[in-house]
Formats: sequence, structure tokens, C-alpha cells
Amino acid sequence: MDAVKLLTALQGASNFGGAPFGMDLICLIDALKARGGVAIYVSRDDKMAAAARRTAAFIEPVLDIVDLPGWDTLPYDRVSPSPGIAARRCAGLARLAQRRGGDPPMLVVTTASSIVQRVPPLETMKESSFGVRVGAEVDEAALAKYLQVNGYIRSGTVRERGEYAIRGGIIDVFPPTSDEPIRMDLFGDTLDKMRSFDPETQRSTGDLKSATFAPVSEILFSEGVLSLFREKYLEAFGHPAGDPMYEATRAEIRRQGVESWLPLFHERLDTLFDYAGRQALFGVAGLSGEAANERLGQAQDYYEARLEAAGEENVARVLSPEHLYLTPEELQVGFEEIAAAKFSSGAAAPGGPDLGGRPGRNFAPERQQPDTNIFDIAAEHIRAQQKDEQTILFAAWTDGSAERFANVLADHGLEGLPRVYSLEAARKAGTAIAEVPIEAGFAAPGLTIITEPDILGDRLAAPRRKRKAANFIAEAGALNTGDLIVHVDHGVGRYAGLKTLEVTGAPHDCLELEYAGGDRIFLPVENIDLISRYGAEDADSAIDKLGGVGWQTRKAKAKKRILEMAQELLVIAAARAVKKGEPVDTGQGMYEEFAARFPYEETDDQLNAIEDVLTDLTSGRPMDRLVCGDVGFGKTEVALRGAFMAALSGMQVAVIAPTTLLARQHFRTFSERFVGWPVTVRHLSRLVPAKEASETRDGLANGTVDIVVGTHALLAKSINFKRLGLLIIDEEQRFGVRHKERLKDLKADVHVLTLSATPIPRTLQMALTGIRDLSIIATPPVDRLAVRTYVTEFDTVAVREALLREKYRGGQAFFVAPRIRDLDQLETFLRENVPEVTFTVAHGQMTPTELEDIMTAFYEGEFDILLSTTIVESGLDVPRANTLIIHRADRFGLAQLYQLRGRVGRSKIRAYAYLTTPRDQVITPTAERRLKVLQSLDSLGAGFQLASHDLDIRGGGNLLGDQQSGHVREVGVELYQSMLEEAVNSLKAGGEGDDVPDEWSP
Repeated sequence: MDAVKLLTALQGASNFGGAPFGMDLICLIDALKARGGVAIYVSRDDKMAAAARRTAAFIEPVLDIVDLPGWDTLPYDRVSPSPGIAARRCAGLARLAQRRGGDPPMLVVTTASSIVQRVPPLETMKESSFGVRVGAEVDEAALAKYLQVNGYIRSGTVRERGEYAIRGGIIDVFPPTSDEPIRMDLFGDTLDKMRSFDPETQRSTGDLKSATFAPVSEILFSEGVLSLFREKYLEAFGHPAGDPMYEATRAEIRRQGVESWLPLFHERLDTLFDYAGRQALFGVAGLSGEAANERLGQAQDYYEARLEAAGEENVARVLSPEHLYLTPEELQVGFEEIAAAKFSSGAAAPGGPDLGGRPGRNFAPERQQPDTNIFDIAAEHIRAQQKDEQTILFAAWTDGSAERFANVLADHGLEGLPRVYSLEAARKAGTAIAEVPIEAGFAAPGLTIITEPDILGDRLAAPRRKRKAANFIAEAGALNTGDLIVHVDHGVGRYAGLKTLEVTGAPHDCLELEYAGGDRIFLPVENIDLISRYGAEDADSAIDKLGGVGWQTRKAKAKKRILEMAQELLVIAAARAVKKGEPVDTGQGMYEEFAARFPYEETDDQLNAIEDVLTDLTSGRPMDRLVCGDVGFGKTEVALRGAFMAALSGMQVAVIAPTTLLARQHFRTFSERFVGWPVTVRHLSRLVPAKEASETRDGLANGTVDIVVGTHALLAKSINFKRLGLLIIDEEQRFGVRHKERLKDLKADVHVLTLSATPIPRTLQMALTGIRDLSIIATPPVDRLAVRTYVTEFDTVAVREALLREKYRGGQAFFVAPRIRDLDQLETFLRENVPEVTFTVAHGQMTPTELEDIMTAFYEGEFDILLSTTIVESGLDVPRANTLIIHRADRFGLAQLYQLRGRVGRSKIRAYAYLTTPRDQVITPTAERRLKVLQSLDSLGAGFQLASHDLDIRGGGNLLGDQQSGHVREVGVELYQSMLEEAVNSLKAGGEGDDVPDEWSP
């Protein structure tokens, strides 16, 4: 529908329908460009909102698009929204509030949970800004007060939105409206210079002339606001009677969950309809209205649960839902009376025009036919559409999949399809490929869109994050004040933070390193490669003295032993080099079609690991590679690609897992991916009937079975392979000594691929020293959401709500206790407080058969909750389990907590982990620090960091018959590895012990 028709229709109708996702955005943006002003697009959830923002940018690249998320917490949770969400939300509200009449058109993308939330008054967000300009005077005290009042957190080093740091005349601020933090250099009271900088490297990226700061919290802690809070609190709840939340707020401390009292901090609250104005256009995606009403119902249920648990409202100290959320009637009035026009993905209202969009061609029936080539059918459909002179756009989810599909479609007769980056370019090209995250295609007058999921089924992807060019610089982001570091020349010191020094008349960023006796050196950030992290702060580790002989003596001693070790490594490497392995070879087109069936976009690390494996398989020598990555990071897909190449080259593939349930899980995955290919996949474990197991053994011996997935049963001497070419081992460290000896026999001349989430120190040491090849998958998959982690006192209502939320969204939960004797108490708790759920109990004193039956039943979904000890620390992939409650989290170690948290969040659904502590006991400072560390480790992929720290502390184990831990501890693991690499390279170049440089001699 063109702009003229839209403007005409807008005069007589307020509700447009018949527009699938993508087309509704096209119509909304066309109307917005024609009318000007503001349009608000309401998505079902955060995932769809992200897709809507990317799609809108493709439709109109120069459009002003504003992100306005809702809180990422449940109603009446005693936790606050994450700082990133709070900052993004405040930034969106500020941009919408400060918009002027003559500004360019603005599209605000929000969610169903956000549209029903009440927000601070429009006037408050208009006035809550602080502007600075180079050359103007800046009141440092006033700026610091503004930042404190508006929710900014003071820190030593600014890395996240909403943080600030003040160091003399240098002020760093990361405002919510900026992509990078800002560094202000004051000369007296004058802003002399201002520049943006990289939060990881702390290096400047550009000069700025002016900046405007917005709040990062919807609660302002000014004197007037706090006075109003005290009045409204007494009016709502009466005397505080020692309420810790009230006392913390009076002291200007933002305690977790204070946002549930948002109405007490303002005279009134507004809605997004107030911010948008009566002339705004609204787009409502499919099911968004239902999601909004569900959110309102959820708020009412949780409010009643709080009252029921507390006994009376005065004790509960919670505000009723109408104070925090719109009522269903207000939501309906907002859409029907305030919105000038509503573009809906559903059918049009009576009397309203239908935009004419219809669901597009779906190839699901053809996908179910095993002998059908789906790409031939898709190509034929595109050619038919071309005859109708339609604009045809193939929408791929990512840049990589767009390139892959261009190659595949070219192989099927559609060559030369151009890549386009806007809808206008697609219309000019006629038929094109673009990176647009549309889930389902549609047909509209003059435009046909065919999507990746239409052809291949459900897929999930997201934009790639920009990767840093230098890994050593990224390491600085992991340094905290007080951490021990190793300087290659000066030894072990303590990192004291970033300092800005005046050097030759210009400011220069340096790392301050502290040594024994109070000596200090300042290392320019560009020389950061001279240091490495030694480990976390450790009272038992003595730092070195600048200019002393201790460091040089320890380093020389370690180097002498490293030289001997390097010679032994070369012997091992030489033995491996002379072995011959059968190279694999298969058609590139066949491989691309197999890879295209992967329903996700590969991460950069995953692509690198796949490339490493394929290179090894085609090299002509036996592969021995370790792929290390966190749970759910895509190691299995690496194994699948390797297995495909090997199986289609005529080799047999054996996949060995440590437990029967994991083996069954892998068998299902392999069977599903190899449907339609001439590959026979079989399963062998004690769960397989005897007759079927016998047939599988015969098939392995005569070569009719191409891929076998099983447990240590595959290591039995009765198993004979006719042409075993690839051995895939999942979590090798969990096999016993006898199993590993049998593996050595199998591994003589075959390719070996080992997968591990948390390799033991010896395995990691062997990989790092070159005995085994290593690929690391540290980048989380695009569908992986960080587990939202809360450290909180054990709260009956919060635990009940978390468990019921998981049950009602169709999921399962883990409830973990540190000791078996705690289980009876928690069983009683579940029966009395959460009678709606079903649960089962598991612990290590059960028989293996009983335990496995329980785990199988939970995996099959027969129970809502698994109440257990730490036996679930590693094991199953249960995608439906996305809530974890840890009782007495202060009794667990950091690595244990990290592994336990890895049990949830393995699907595309947001997962939650509650680390609870006792209400009536004070936990130790060490336990408190562990919990804070885990809460801060929300960057997925920290498992390898933990394994590296373990190697740093414990050493590499019995690597070559000699204990290396002492030498590793003497110099730190990273310097140890670099010294070893230098020694190996020296010997490879023909050097002997006497030819080693002088500084190597002790």
C-alpha cells in the first residue's frame, strides 16, 4: 500500500490488519514517513523486538529507531532489572521525552511487557539531563551529585553503561545513550578536552565537542524525591518498623528490588501512550496483545501470592498492580482512543482496511519427504514468481547464511543473485538476497519474501558482535584492582588500576603496577602485552621487589627445566608427524547442503574450530584435537561436521560418551541431522535391546554401520571396526584408566576429536604445550542468553514464584542442596509451599540403576523439579530446565557453582539462577566474594577461564612423568607457555642446549 493510499485510509479507519511480520513494519514505516511524528511498534518479546529493529533498519536505513525494552524481571520479584536493561530503558524514555515537534520521524520498538508498565512522568525525563561542552565550565561536584542521584554507580574502571569514575581532574562516564564511555579532562573548572574511549582497552577512539547525560534508573535519589518517598511510604504501609529496604533507601542505597516501589518516588506515573501523544501510530505484532494481557494477569497472581505469604498487606509492603501496571481497560483505551492508527499483524477490525498481506509459500511438506531436494523446489518456486514480475527477496538471518544460500541456489540454477542492504535496493534488483531476520515469508502486492526458515525450518541467529583484533588487550578487561600480574622483566606485582599521567604535555593512560616495598611502575597501555594475569589476589603469593634477583633466579630455573621439556616434546611431535592418516574428501556442494541444515548461525569461534577439524582431516596425518567450549556452545556441531566428512569418505565414525543418557542424547542428534543422507547411524549402550546391540556389532564388523554412538560399551574387546577412521570422545576426563588404555589402542592411526567443557589441568596443559591441537569456542551461540543470576536471602515467596513461573511456561527446574541431610527439609518445603509441582529426589547414595531411572524420568519431563545434591553438576542437556535454585550457595565452591549454573539456560529461553543464603546467619567474607564473582561472571564462556585458573594454581600434573606444577607456579601459566613455545621454536631451528641465548642460562 503506497503512502497516498495510506494517508487516505488513515482519515477513515484506525485499525489496519492482514499484515504478517515484516509487512506490518513496511506499512507502518511508510505511514510514518508520510505523516512524520512518532510510531511505536509493540513486539511479543525481546527476541522479536531485536528482529524488528534489524528489519526496520533494512526497510529504511536512515530511520531514527529507538530501543525501549521492559524490565527483565518478574512482577514483584525482589530483584532489580539488570543494569544494562535499566540503562537502555532510561535512554529510550529520555529520547522519546526530549523529542521536539520538528524532529525527523522516530520509530520506537518496545515489547508487550514494556507497554503495560507505568513510567516516570514525562516532565521528569525531559528535565533529567546534564549537558557538558568543551570549553565551558563544569561544576565537578554538581556532576558527581547528578550521577549519584540518577543511578550511576561509581567504580574504579568504567566498563559498563551506568558506571562512572573520578580520578583527580579526569572524569569517566558511560551514559546510557552512548555506545562508548566518555572521558572528560578538566583544567580547573573548565572542560579542556573530551573524548570517547574503548571500555576494554581504555584507549581513546575519538574527540567529542559536547555530550548529554541521561538517567540510568527510573528512581531518582534527590532530596525532594526522598522526602516524597518517606511521605508516600507512611501513607501506603504505615510505620517502617525497621524495614531494611526503607532504611537503605533513606541512606541513598539502591537495594535489590527497590523498583517495585517506583510509584512512591513520583507524584504520579505516566504511560507510553502519554509519551507518544495522541497522533502516534502503533504497530502491534502477532500475539503481542495476548502477551500484554498475560503480563497483567501474571502481575495480579504474584501480588496475591505476596499477600498470602505475608498474611496482611501492611507486612507484605507491596503495592497493588494498578500502581505499577496499566489495567486491561486502560490498555484497551490506549489502543482504541489514543493511538491515531494501529497496524496489526492479525485481521483488520470490522470496517478497517485489510493491507493484503498473506503468508508465503512454506516448504514444510517437502521437508518431510526424505528423497526430496528442498533446494530444487525452492529454486523452481522463485523462477515461477519471477514470471509474475514480483520483487522477490530471499531473507537470510545472517551474513554467513546469506552467502551460503547464494552459493547453494547458484548450484540449483539461480546464479548471480545480488546481495542488497535495503528494501529499495531489492525492488530495483527484482530478485535479491538480504540479511533480514524475518521468521516467515509473505506475499503482498508487488513483493514476495521467502525466508530461510520457510525452506529449512526453524532457525535462530543474531548479529555478530565485533571482535577485538588483539586478544592480549581484551585481557585487560578481566583485570581488577588488586589482581596479581606477571611482568616479563620485573616479575610478580599487583595491579593498582589505570592512571592518566601527563607525558610531554599530553595525557597518557598507564597501568599502575605495585611491587614489594611500595615501588611502582607505570606501564603504557600500548605495552600491555608485557604483562599477563597471574591469578586472583592471593595472600600466600609474595610479590617481587623491583631490581631484585629473586625473579630472575626463578625464571632462569624454570627456563632450564622448560628447555629439557621442550626436547621431550619434540620427540613426541616427531613421532606424531611420521604417522600417516587416511585423508577425507567429499564434495564441497554436499558439505554446504549438510551445513545449511544447522538451525543456528555459527559463531566465529565455532567456524574456526570447524575449519581446524576439516583441515586436520584432509591433512594426511592423524588428527588429535581438543575442542574446548562451555556447555551449549556448539561443540556437537563441530563433531557433526567432522563425522559427515568422514562418513561420506567411506570411514566409520565412533562417538563415545561417558553416560548412557548422554549417549542417547547424541544418538538422537546424529540421527536427526543425517536423515536423507546415505549414512547408517546406530546406538550401542546398555539401554539398547540385546538383539539390536548384536545387529550393531555385526554392522560395525562388516561395514554396514557408518556411525555408532555409544558409551564405554564401544571399548569392549568384542567390538571390531572394519574401517574406523574417526573417533569422537565427549568429556574424555570422565573415563576411567582402563577405558583410556583401550582408547590408546583405538587411537593409533585414526583421527581423534575430543570435546570438553572443563578440561582437567593435565589435558589443558597438553593442549597448550602442543602435544595435542587445541580449538577454543569461547563465543556464546547466537541463541544463548546469559543466565540471569541473583544472589539473595532465601525467600519463600520468591522461590515459590520462580518454581511456579517455570512450571507455567512449560519448563522444569533444578533445586540443589549441598548435603544429603538437607534434602528432607527441602522436600517438606516443596510439599507445604509449592504443592502445585511434582518433584523427585536424587543423590549419590542411590544405586546406579535407581539414579539413572530418576534422571531419565526427569529428562522425559515426568517431573517439574529435580531436588538433588551436586550430582547434577555435570551431565545431561535438559533444554526444558531453565530455573535453578541453589540452597545454601555459600557452602559451594566457585567452580561448583559455575558448573551447576551451566545446567540451565541451554535453550533459547531465558534462564534464571537463584543463589540463596540463610536469612538468620552471616556468611563468611570468602563465600560472599565467591557469590559476587559468579554473579559478575555473566559473560558466557567463563568455563575456560576457570580451567586456566585451575591450571595456574594446580599446575599441569604428571605431563611427562615429572611434576610441572612448581615451575608453572614460579612464573605463572601464561609466561610459562610462552617460554616453552620459545624453547621449542629454538630447538626446531636447529639449536642445541649450548646454542640457547645467554639469558636462558641460570
